[in-house]
Amino acid sequence: MIRLLIFIALLFVVALGAAWLADRPGVITLDWQGYRIEAGLMTAAVALFALLAVGIIVWNLALLILRSPGLVGRFFRRRRKDRGYDALSRGMLALGVGDAATASRHGNEAQKLLKQEPAAELLLAQSAQLAGRHEEARDRFEAMLENPDLKAVGLHGLYVEAERLGEPVAALHYAEEAAKLVPGLPWAGRAVLGYQAVSGDWAEAIKSLERNYAAKLVDKKTFRRHKAVLLTAQALEVEDRDPDAARGLAGEAHGLVPALVPAAVVAARLATRRGDIRKAMKVVETSWKLNPHPELADAYAHARNGDSALDRLKRVKALAALRAHNVEGALALARAALEASDYALARAQLKAALTLEPTRRVFLLMAELEETQHGDRGRVREWLARAVRAPADPAWVADGVVSETWAPVSPVDGRLDAFAWALPPANLDHEDTSLEALDEALFEALPALAASIPADIPPAPPAAGDRSNEGASGARADTAVSPVEEAQVIEDAAEPATPARAAASVTDTPEKAGPSRDAGEAAARTPTAETSPAVTPADGPKPADAQSPGKPPADGSTRAGDAAPGSAGPANGTAGEAGKPSAEAVDKKPAGQAPAPAGGSPAKAATDLSRPIEFPLKHMPDDPGPDGDDEEPPKKPGYRFFN
Repeated sequence: MIRLLIFIALLFVVALGAAWLADRPGVITLDWQGYRIEAGLMTAAVALFALLAVGIIVWNLALLILRSPGLVGRFFRRRRKDRGYDALSRGMLALGVGDAATASRHGNEAQKLLKQEPAAELLLAQSAQLAGRHEEARDRFEAMLENPDLKAVGLHGLYVEAERLGEPVAALHYAEEAAKLVPGLPWAGRAVLGYQAVSGDWAEAIKSLERNYAAKLVDKKTFRRHKAVLLTAQALEVEDRDPDAARGLAGEAHGLVPALVPAAVVAARLATRRGDIRKAMKVVETSWKLNPHPELADAYAHARNGDSALDRLKRVKALAALRAHNVEGALALARAALEASDYALARAQLKAALTLEPTRRVFLLMAELEETQHGDRGRVREWLARAVRAPADPAWVADGVVSETWAPVSPVDGRLDAFAWALPPANLDHEDTSLEALDEALFEALPALAASIPADIPPAPPAAGDRSNEGASGARADTAVSPVEEAQVIEDAAEPATPARAAASVTDTPEKAGPSRDAGEAAARTPTAETSPAVTPADGPKPADAQSPGKPPADGSTRAGDAAPGSAGPANGTAGEAGKPSAEAVDKKPAGQAPAPAGGSPAKAATDLSRPIEFPLKHMPDDPGPDGDDEEPPKKPGYRFFN
């Protein structure tokens, strides 16, 4: 637009000049060598302008003729370059879609058309990498190191090849060279930091992190977090040989990120070792307000060495009050109360933990509480059974790896600050583990409980069609056992042994039959409140043994269960009661209702997992049970676990 205005202005000036000349006519006379030429003023002006135009045209034509060889060469060079860049563009597109052969062909063409073109060299090297010709790719990247313009590209390519071959030393060398050559190079700075952290060179890793922060490769929040992680790792490394230096490092890490649990735990532990109890408690309290954690609670409870259990309980109460309605505080307080034998407080805190987060550790603590306070093995087994199927406890998790202790880097990809306190992944939480193995693992968590459980627990009834426990007497076990009978057997095995129940739990197998099994012993058996509801006429009697009725024992003694119908003798292992079926009623049971066999080893029957296991619960699944002094309600089966 400006140029158009300038052209119009110039045209206006020329027109104005022509009009001025036209208003002032005149004659121009030229007298030269006897010739006399006369012309008007306007005619002379037009002739002058025409002569100038012809001169300009002739001059440009002469210049074109003189410059024609150079112009022709420039044309062909430009055309060649255009073809080369077109081939380079096609090669990059082929490389992007994964067509290595096409990319290599266009790369060779571009290299021929474009002499000393860095992009063509890079295209050929990357196409060789994509095609799997790694030797050729390494040779091309090494050749780039001789060219200052391509040295950084060659170092990056060699770094990628070293990582592919699993050569961390070579990869670190190439990354360091690239970082020196191009300060602030993102991949080089991160690679150097990562390899130094994986190798445990914490001091150099901190320097590399500071250089990355100066180059603005990381933001301030990430820089503080990563530096605190590196300082904590360095403090853990030198804790034993240089406690003073470790204390300074841990304190600096805690100051950078107060919510970092490992830094607070190390700082508190070193302060406790030095005798600075107030400092240790202050560090833990600061971190607890931001991120409650069981390791913090443990460090706070043991801030002063040699304290009694009551002193630790008081200290944990103060810590839990800083962050109310928190499962970690409830569990820490329950554990401390259990150690101090304050069972009422422990039960109340475990009730709160069950409401907040019912994980495996809560059920295990409930089992330990029942064992310590009441010694009720039946209720302990019940809580252990719940713990088997409860959600997993939080742990240190990084890239699908669950660790018992914190680590500064991931064991999978070497990522810094990868571990987080969280629930394990679902596939790790529900592994295909047998109930028997889990039960043994849980019993190992309670050594006192495992030692107190007798080895001669009565076997549980087998499932329908299971003849693996069929006794020597040939008793039939091809029919299903009622759930009431099955629950009663497991309930009897879980309850504490008493003289009356010990006499009632003796198995009447032909191998164990002897003079001691007489009518007088059978008459001494008395029904209990727990067993009487389990035997009903609808479900059929529950015989005391699997021997066929009417067949006397090997020693010729008379059993209480062999009394005739209508007699006053005991039947089904109890003193004679009105309305109870006798032993002969067993033979008159309908088809599909056979008594459970008593043969086979008790251990084999107790670990039989081919059938659903019914646990007789005394309370609802989310009820932690009585507080200790309450009278227990009648036991009844009602909660079924499946394998």
